[in-house]
Amino acid sequence: MTEFLGTTGLVLDEPLLWERGRKGRSGFSLPRPDVERREPPAELVGEAPDVPDLSEVDVVRHYVRLSTWNFSVDTGMYPLGSCTMKYNPKTNERQAAHPGIAGAHPLLPAELCQGALQLYAALECILAEITGLDAVSLQPGAGAHGELAGMLVFHAHHRHQGRPRSKIIVPDTAHGTNPASAALCGYASVPVKSSERGVLAPEMVAAVMDEDTAGIMVTNPNTLGLFEENIKAVADIVHAKGGLVYGDGANMNAVLGKVDMGRIGIDVLHLNLHKTFSTPHGGGGPGAGPVCVRKHLEPFLPVPRVVVENGVFRWSEGFPLSIGKLQAFWGNMGILIRAYSYILSLGAKNLERASELAVLNANYIKERLKGTYQLEHDRICMHECVFSDKLQQAHKVSTLDIAKRLMDYGFHPPTIYFPLVVPGAIMIEPTETESKENLDLFVASMQAIAAEARDNPEALHQAPTRCKRRRLDETAAARKPCLSG
Repeated sequence: MTEFLGTTGLVLDEPLLWERGRKGRSGFSLPRPDVERREPPAELVGEAPDVPDLSEVDVVRHYVRLSTWNFSVDTGMYPLGSCTMKYNPKTNERQAAHPGIAGAHPLLPAELCQGALQLYAALECILAEITGLDAVSLQPGAGAHGELAGMLVFHAHHRHQGRPRSKIIVPDTAHGTNPASAALCGYASVPVKSSERGVLAPEMVAAVMDEDTAGIMVTNPNTLGLFEENIKAVADIVHAKGGLVYGDGANMNAVLGKVDMGRIGIDVLHLNLHKTFSTPHGGGGPGAGPVCVRKHLEPFLPVPRVVVENGVFRWSEGFPLSIGKLQAFWGNMGILIRAYSYILSLGAKNLERASELAVLNANYIKERLKGTYQLEHDRICMHECVFSDKLQQAHKVSTLDIAKRLMDYGFHPPTIYFPLVVPGAIMIEPTETESKENLDLFVASMQAIAAEARDNPEALHQAPTRCKRRRLDETAAARKPCLSG
């Protein structure tokens, strides 16, 4: 096998903390109590938790060693389709670590956090300008949370009109969380298939749109990596029946400075700041999914909102039509500041350039790999391209085998088996931060894997072979997780 990046470095074995622990060890010391010791009520006392006794050095070395097993955007390319895992500039981390930001308490009175409130207001204005919409809430704590906010705005709008509705149209190329977000608001999803071109056909939307349908959820560009070229016609059909158009802005990385969402008919849009605006994904931790709306929907945005009166910024809950609070405080400030820093660092021209490069890189990979892997739609794509394992199935090699083998070549696997409209899907998004050299190395790795699938399929069935852990039983791990030592 040709040597690529791979995982050939020193990788230390590491036992569980429960195996390292020894009774009597401690990694901390508490000050002497200055109050009388009292035993808690018996009903509040249970068995001690099963945790090992460890010294500080035991804990530090354990987690540092584990970190050497990790793959991150700082160590290699993440070609995750529809997830936009791009490099996070370190200047953003420095801005977020500023004491006036990192040390700001969410319960500070407005007069003591004018700078923070001004930053919030400025970011709202910037995101409104970028999207072409009129008002923004920074409160949602993740992309799916922003989707939920959008659906709540839909519901509040129709209720205010005196005509509550029960259904939402969801295309088969929408993001997978869209139906769940709609269901949480009590909406039944009405599926609609995309055309042979991989995009929505207006006549198919018209066939299911009626006065009991609250609107449509559109991902544009969609999860096939294609721009919804009929979006304005689709929006007009929905609006004619009193519905609203929700735009999933997770894929904005392809259209910054190119598409005005308001002009193409979008009423509500959420943004994934961890995707387009290069903030950390967080591994399930703090995130941000701002929701943007047109003017007539602004009264329904969540509270509190930043307002300015006589040059003074403050929080206000004086919006009687609001959907209310979405979380305890005001949004995840550290993530919002990282996005703000990223936007200001690039500026309008370079944000647009970033989208141009993201699209260029995706089309470069598409052209290099078509014929090697089955390309579902051989046309210009946006930020991502979608292949399948159809050509490899003749050798009894699956998409999962290809993804696992790619790990041996030093790359994180792409998104697989999504979108569902493509059997055995391999969704690749290189983003704008990868150089041509990195793209060529990725392409060479995928080509080598295709050759192995033909000549030595067992190598793929056994992959990964060079990683710290071999192929895991993901189904068993999900259904029967080990949560203790």
